[in-house]
Amino acid sequence: MSALSSYKILELSEGVAGEYCGKLLADFGAEVIKIERPGSGSPTRHLGPFGSGNDANERSGLFAYLNTNKRSIVLDLEAETGVETLALLLDKVDVVIDDHSSGWLAGIGLDPESLESVRPGLVLCSITAYGQNPPDERKYAEDLTVFHTSGWGFHTPGAGHEDIPPLKGPGRFFCNYEAGQEAAMYVVASLFDRESDSRGRFIDVSMHEVMVSRADYVVAQFVAGEMDVTDWRGGFDMHGPGGIFPCKDGFIYVFMATPDQWAAYRKMIGDPEWTHDLPPDWLMKGLTPERIALTRRDLCEWLKSRNKVDAAHEAQALGITLVPVNTPSEVVASPQYQHRKYFVDVTHPVLGTVKYPSVPYRMSETPARVVTSAPLLGKDSEEVLSQLSEGIRTGKGRD
Repeated sequence: MSALSSYKILELSEGVAGEYCGKLLADFGAEVIKIERPGSGSPTRHLGPFGSGNDANERSGLFAYLNTNKRSIVLDLEAETGVETLALLLDKVDVVIDDHSSGWLAGIGLDPESLESVRPGLVLCSITAYGQNPPDERKYAEDLTVFHTSGWGFHTPGAGHEDIPPLKGPGRFFCNYEAGQEAAMYVVASLFDRESDSRGRFIDVSMHEVMVSRADYVVAQFVAGEMDVTDWRGGFDMHGPGGIFPCKDGFIYVFMATPDQWAAYRKMIGDPEWTHDLPPDWLMKGLTPERIALTRRDLCEWLKSRNKVDAAHEAQALGITLVPVNTPSEVVASPQYQHRKYFVDVTHPVLGTVKYPSVPYRMSETPARVVTSAPLLGKDSEEVLSQLSEGIRTGKGRD
């Protein structure tokens, strides 16, 4: 039995954040019923990368990844009959996940403000860009918008040049994935809490707030008054010798900020004479452009003759945070990921057998497992809706 196998979840989401939240819960055994639009299904079915096949609704690798272990039913929530069926489904589930913009839930009879009185036992999780009541200019936002308004455009990379625009950040859906993960943890916590008081919850997840919370010590220093709150891009810069540097067969990333790391670095590069003139804690209290340039110069010279994996092994043995910058194929072939069985083979009826990322944690008694591939559009409509009709006839509520 998996950790969440006793729970039923209704997923209304049509974006990466909500679908990823649902996937995390489904992979831990929850029964997740995904409601999709007639004809085209979820919009993520039409986002690449795409595999082969003639059915446009079943070729998306993104949808296939985000929707493992789920069931799919087709329901038109813009029609009165669809909303009526939704109301019946709500009587049979523990959780609802949604990621439409603010105000959408109220239009289908799930107004968060009246949830406690109408459906007191339901856990309703809403993921939006800026929360439930944003100003008009923030009601509709993309991942890129949230990334930059949260400060991450300045934070990553930290040493961005002032005369060129900041980068867009890692991947297409960085903020969506972070918010989806956060939402899944809130849902589990709410279900655990409900075991003692039978009360549901409305969970309001703002992607913007999630991303701000990820901006580590910089935001804490802003709040504590230790740093000035300005729009200066350098406010998020570590101003140290770390960064991404070339080596013999690619690139590495290195981070150094402590006296111990400085002592290890000196040993690694052969303890040159110039390093003796620097105080042990200069990485914390004595950063200057000249010192940083010297440190980076000798690091780059040391890296010239080394492969990135060898460099990482040498540096890590000394206590330096130095890691390879891997290509996708190198990530899949990583001995660590192989040992942890991080990638699993999943067979999809249209896309075939492909390696999927699993989860970065293991639970011995209740592991996360990919049991079924993402469902074909409407695959479970007949079964789920017939069970619903049977429940109405017999007077049964939630199974």
